Amino acid sequence: MLVVPDPKVVRRLLTRYASLQIALAESEVRERARELEDVSYTLCITMGARNVREAIAAADTLLVARAGRGGVREPDGEDGLPVLV
Repeated sequence: MLVVPDPKVVRRLLTRYASLQIALAESEVRERARELEDVSYTLCITMGARNVREAIAAADTLLVARAGRGGVREPDGEDGLPVLV
């Protein structure tokens, strides 16, 4: 049986990953680097990927496919569109 991750969780992970990448580009802080490692690992596990690039590609594919099914609006107001990183 194939388990498909919740798109809301995937969007949150992608958003956090992108935010941490930006924060680290502005200033190298050990805590942010560790958090980025944690988020990257969680994203890989969630998407069943071996590295973060594969995980991001899989997450984008999942979110684009969901948006292609009519762009269903979630109860929290999110529209199912991917977060580009």
